Amino acid sequence: MKQRFFSLPQAVPQWLWALALWLLGWCWVAPAQAQGAAAQQFTLRNGMSLIVQPDHRAPTAVHMLWVRVGAMDEVDGTSGVAHVLEHMLFKGTPTVPAGEFSRKVAALGGRENAFTSRDFTGYFQQIPAERLEDVMRLESDRFANNQWSDAEFRKELEVVKEERRLRTEDSPRARLHESLDAAIWQASPYRRPIVGWMSDLDAMQPDDARAFYQRWYTPGNAVVVVAGDVDVAAVRALADKYYGGIAPRALPDRKPRTEPAQQGMRRIELKAPAEQAYVVLSFKTPSFQAAALDASQTDSASDDALALTVLAAVLSGYDNARLDRALTQTADHVADSAGAYCGLVSRGPQVCTLYAVPASGKSATQVEAALRAQVAVLAKEGVPPAELQRVKNQWVASEVYKRDSVFNQARILATHWINGFPLDADARLIVRLRAVTSEQIQSVAARYFTDDGLTVATLLPQPMEPGRTRPPRAAPAGVRH
Repeated sequence: MKQRFFSLPQAVPQWLWALALWLLGWCWVAPAQAQGAAAQQFTLRNGMSLIVQPDHRAPTAVHMLWVRVGAMDEVDGTSGVAHVLEHMLFKGTPTVPAGEFSRKVAALGGRENAFTSRDFTGYFQQIPAERLEDVMRLESDRFANNQWSDAEFRKELEVVKEERRLRTEDSPRARLHESLDAAIWQASPYRRPIVGWMSDLDAMQPDDARAFYQRWYTPGNAVVVVAGDVDVAAVRALADKYYGGIAPRALPDRKPRTEPAQQGMRRIELKAPAEQAYVVLSFKTPSFQAAALDASQTDSASDDALALTVLAAVLSGYDNARLDRALTQTADHVADSAGAYCGLVSRGPQVCTLYAVPASGKSATQVEAALRAQVAVLAKEGVPPAELQRVKNQWVASEVYKRDSVFNQARILATHWINGFPLDADARLIVRLRAVTSEQIQSVAARYFTDDGLTVATLLPQPMEPGRTRPPRAAPAGVRH
C-alpha cells in the first residue's frame, strides 16, 4: 500500500517542519506574485472550504483534500482509527472498486498519496493541469461515498499492524519517543500514537472506522486546495460541481482536554536491543496562535513560541551550530550526534526537545548535562547579533531553494486552514520571526527550560539478538511509499 501515517521523523529537527509550513510561504509568494496571482479562498454552498493558488510556471496542478481530524480526535480504545480510515479511503466506492483509485490517477499521468497526523488527514494528487477535473471527480466521490466490506477492513487492518511493527516496535528510538509522548501528556490526546496502540488495533472493528468517517468526514470539516496552472473561476466551478452538492452533517463538539500544569520533572527509561544509548529532553512550551498574527493583538505566549523556534535553530538549525560544536566536535566529545527542535503551530500543545547519542565511553547523564548546559548559556548570555542574523538568513535561503514547489504551495495553504490562519499568514509570520531579539531568546531559555516542565527519556541499550549486529531498521516516520 502507498498510503502511510504521517508523523515527524525523529531524526529530522522539528523546527524544519514547523518553519517549512511557514517559511515555505516565503518561497512561493515571490513566484506566485510574479505571475500576478494570489491565493483566493471560497466557501461552497455546503460549507466546504476551497482555496486556489494559480502558478503558471509549469502545466501541472496539485489537488489536495484535507480533513480537520487526526489522531488527537480519537478516544481511548480506538487509537489509530484515523490512520486506519485513511487506508480505507483507498478501498472503493459504489462506482470505483478497491484499488482502482490509484490505478486511475496513474493512468492520468499523476501521482497520489495520503497521510495522517495528530491534527489532520490529507489526501493529494499531482497531475497534468488538464486532468484536474478527473481527480476532483474521483476525490469527491470517495470523500462522499467511501464504502468497503468487513473482510476488506480486516485485511487492511493487518497491513496497518505490520506498519506499526516495522516503524515502531522494531525501532528502539521510535518506541522511546512513543513512551515519551505518553509520559509528557496526561490529558492531551497527543499522548496516544498516531498509528495506535497494538491492543487497540487488535480490538478494532469495521464499525469503529465507519463511525469515525460519519462523524468527521463532512464538508464543513474539510478544505479542497488546488495549486498550479489553473484558472480560479474554472476551479471554483469544478469544486461547486463535484464537492458543493455533498450533503453536510453537523460536527460533534470538540472537547478541550486541556493539559494540566506539570509540577516536577518526569523520567522514563526504555531497555531495548541497541548499539548506543539515546537521550531526549522534552520541555513543555506554548504554541503560536492565529490571533497573534493580528498586529492589533498582544499575545505573549505566541511571541515566546517564535523566540523558542529561533532558539532551537541557534542550537542546531544549521551545519556547525552550537550543539554540534559543543557536544560532537571537541577532542573529548560527549556525543556522536545532537540536535534540538521546538514545535511552533498545532491544534494541541507543544514541546521543545533536545536529543543526543552519547559517544563511546560517555554516559547518558553526561550527555543530559551537556545539553542543559548549552541552554543555560543562552539563558545567561543570549545570542550575538551576527549569529542571530546568520540563523535567520539561513532559514529563508534554505527553505526558498529547497521547497519552492507547487506541491508545497498547496500544503502550506492547507496547513493555514487547519490551524485557522489567514492565507497571508506566511508573510506576516516572516516579519515576526525576523523581529525576534537576543533578549527574547535569553528570556524564553530561562523561563521554559526548567525542571518543572521537563520530561527526560533514556534508551538503555541491551545486547543484540544472536546473529544480529543491529536492530531492524524501520522506515522513517513520515515517509510515504
